[in-house]
Amino acid sequence: MYKLLKYSLYDIVKSRFALLYTLFLVLVAISIYQVSEDMGKVSLSLLNIMLMIVPLIAAVFASTHFFNNLEFTELMLAQPVKRRDVFLSQFLAVAFVLSMALIVGFGVPMLIWGADVTILTLLGIGIGLSVIFAGLAFLASVMTRDKAKAIGISLSFWIYFSLVYDGFVLYLIYSLADYPLEKTTLGLVFLNPVDLGRIIMLMQLDISALMGYTGAFFQNFFGSFQGILISSGVLLLWMLWPSYFALRVFRKKDF
Repeated sequence: MYKLLKYSLYDIVKSRFALLYTLFLVLVAISIYQVSEDMGKVSLSLLNIMLMIVPLIAAVFASTHFFNNLEFTELMLAQPVKRRDVFLSQFLAVAFVLSMALIVGFGVPMLIWGADVTILTLLGIGIGLSVIFAGLAFLASVMTRDKAKAIGISLSFWIYFSLVYDGFVLYLIYSLADYPLEKTTLGLVFLNPVDLGRIIMLMQLDISALMGYTGAFFQNFFGSFQGILISSGVLLLWMLWPSYFALRVFRKKDF
């Protein structure tokens, strides 16, 4: 598996995607640091950009990489190599490159302009979202042999979690405004990794007072040790289950 992982990493680096993605993140971070010296505002601006860009890039790149290496994958499957090793080498390479691009892209400006604990939380959320949407993209890719269809499904995941889901939650809250919805809203947050990352970050920025009673409820939950443990566990589950089911489909798939 180590040799397969090494080849996959080399193939991604050779495509120059990692370099371009890293440079893009560096330019975004530098431009935001140039605009404001307030670390809270910098964190919030980076969060807003990251929640839209990082899942999109992860979803599209993971799907594209899977199909670009499909011939190599079929060749490896014809050899005495475990299917699990072939799949994990491809997925781990993509997840590693996306994570390192984010760390370097945001980390370099942090070393120059300074950073606080909220920036570290931001990096953790970004890495988590990269792994989650890469897993969802791999799941979409192993379920079909059509590259365009797989990319379309991956983009559908991104549109749903980044745009559509929030509209559904807002409609539900507006329709049931006369009822206590704090716990229900908390449960709905756990069903969307993008919202979960957003809420965790907003609680770190200590702006819950702007969210009224619901914000105070979230602050009490996500600010406690139990809340941090539960939210971290849910985010970890989101990172694991797409790749797990993608691996199960990959093992049974007839190439």
